[in-house]
Amino acid sequence: MDPARRHRHLFAVDDSESLDRAPELDPPEHARTALRATGLGKRYGKRWALQECSFDIPTGSVVALVGQNGAGKSTLLHLLVGLCRPNAGSVTVLDSSMWPASAQLLAQVSFVAQDKPLYRALSVAQLLRLGARMNPGWDQAYAMDRLHGRGIPLERKIGKLSGGQRTQVALVMALAKRPKVLVLDEPLADLDPLARREVMGALMADLAERDVTVVLSSHVLSDLARVCDWLVLIESGRVQLADSIDVLLSEHRRLIGPVELADGVARRIPVVSVQRGERQAVLLVRPGPADPILDPRWQVQEPPLEDLVLAYMGNAQAALR
Repeated sequence: MDPARRHRHLFAVDDSESLDRAPELDPPEHARTALRATGLGKRYGKRWALQECSFDIPTGSVVALVGQNGAGKSTLLHLLVGLCRPNAGSVTVLDSSMWPASAQLLAQVSFVAQDKPLYRALSVAQLLRLGARMNPGWDQAYAMDRLHGRGIPLERKIGKLSGGQRTQVALVMALAKRPKVLVLDEPLADLDPLARREVMGALMADLAERDVTVVLSSHVLSDLARVCDWLVLIESGRVQLADSIDVLLSEHRRLIGPVELADGVARRIPVVSVQRGERQAVLLVRPGPADPILDPRWQVQEPPLEDLVLAYMGNAQAALR
């Protein structure tokens, strides 16, 4: 990917390639589905990085995108924001096609890549002026206020900022576009735990003031559990789960009970994962309404989000072996 193109997509909309691709149509102001993937696939040479990915994300959701390294998360994010062309299926954002995408649609989407491709030779103030020139909806007052409040000197060059400060600048730039969809690829990966918590808190405080659909990719499940209400889990290039976190947790149960009863449960109820000790077994199950009542010796609990995610990741990897 040309670095300059990635810079433009971070906070710019005047991409001539985009202007040539589609008619100038305004997406609906209040689309009920913010993001939709239908049979989405992306191939690099003979290898499919993504296959048959389908999901609908409601407007206003904060989405946790999770999966192991190489699962296809970054490829999916690039497809969602129009940085690469799908080989199969389609992506719509705010009820408009992302490939080809109109300039008006790109103006409503912000993307912060994992490497945060900012112009390191520019000062923060110069970067803000560039953003103001290239974005019709740019909110300079917001950008100045947020950076001042976070102690980031406007005269300092981007390359001289700390990792945490560069992350803050990238996020402020993305939000100063006034997007309706914000896509973040591992935005906090280079920060220590304290800085991650501070930056995440500041981001969510900003988002609380506006109606933005957010897709947040991260390996730190504790960060996601605090702020996200929707989950998309992708492994081996395929979507394993895509639903409201509350719905997914309510559909699963963690069972703790005698190890000798585990096989009997597995024969009667769909089991996602099993951990066996000498005396006890811990099962993650997805029971249906007609599944039988369990032996009273089983303790039944709603699983933590981390247990749910790790169980499905482990299943996907086991299927490959």
